[in-house]
Amino acid sequence: MAAVSIRDVAQHAGVSVGTVSNVLNRPGEVSAESVRRVQEAIETLGYVRNDAARKLRAGVSTTVGFVVLDGQNPFFGDVVRGAEDEGSKSGIAILYGNTDEDPKRERMYLDLFEEQQVRGVLISPYGDINPRLERLRARGIAAVLVDRFSGDGRFSSVSVDSVTGGRMAVEHLIATGRRRIAFVGGPFEIRQVTDRLAGARAAAENAGEHVDLEVVATDALTVADGAAAGARVMARPRSERPDAIFAANDLLALGLLQALTVEGRTLVPDEIALIGFDDISFAAAAAVPLSSMRQPSRMIGRTALRILLEETADPELIPRQTVFQPELVVRASTTPRR
Repeated sequence: MAAVSIRDVAQHAGVSVGTVSNVLNRPGEVSAESVRRVQEAIETLGYVRNDAARKLRAGVSTTVGFVVLDGQNPFFGDVVRGAEDEGSKSGIAILYGNTDEDPKRERMYLDLFEEQQVRGVLISPYGDINPRLERLRARGIAAVLVDRFSGDGRFSSVSVDSVTGGRMAVEHLIATGRRRIAFVGGPFEIRQVTDRLAGARAAAENAGEHVDLEVVATDALTVADGAAAGARVMARPRSERPDAIFAANDLLALGLLQALTVEGRTLVPDEIALIGFDDISFAAAAAVPLSSMRQPSRMIGRTALRILLEETADPELIPRQTVFQPELVVRASTTPRR
């Protein structure tokens, strides 16, 4: 069955195509009787507005694509919510895609958004994404990196200083008396992971006393991967376990917390202190409230969309790098050693 067209609606309502268009786009310029007849025709025929075609004819889309690294992480949910809040002020809708740390899915969503000719793209990328974003730019689609600093400055970015965050996290663990510290995280193609590890290493090297920092690699930044890493740690003799763990994000930390709870006896923080990154809502509600490095998630989303809309309005703007500072949130999981 062929789709109902605007001409079908006009014929059924006994009005011109221009009147139907005005009812859809400028109802205040049409008589109440014409509005009623057109709306009844739309309802009767089941007409669905081809909004994508309308946007292309107008030359401006009211949609923005947002590609996130991990849709299961509440941090990214809050970032998207911030972008949605900002977009609602300008009538912008956010189309959301979760790559789940998969480069193929990332390419798929970018291809889709390019085909849809969205106004712009916000993206928290997996690896080096600049060549693909350059292609979007050539098509007139602006892009802003989210939760990822643009090292070469070719694109605007909104991020948190993950190196400083990693350093602060390990400095806090050292201040609580811990000296055998493990960094748990991966994959290292993700820039945020490598930055947080770099900060952790800097803190250990600058401690002024002997501090061991080991790396326990994970395949992903999930609760399940954190639990698996925790199981590997617990399989060691007690004397070979770390006395503190810095997890690359809170989901890993929550998985680690599960694994470090043995037969109802929690080893955190008495034997192993634990700190995460992001300060998602579940962190404070964990069985042992989790210390974490807080990111201003909604502010990141709002700022990223604001910059994107400014750049779509003026493509000659110079890309800018907005970097927020993380905040240490101390809870029971890093209580000072007795």
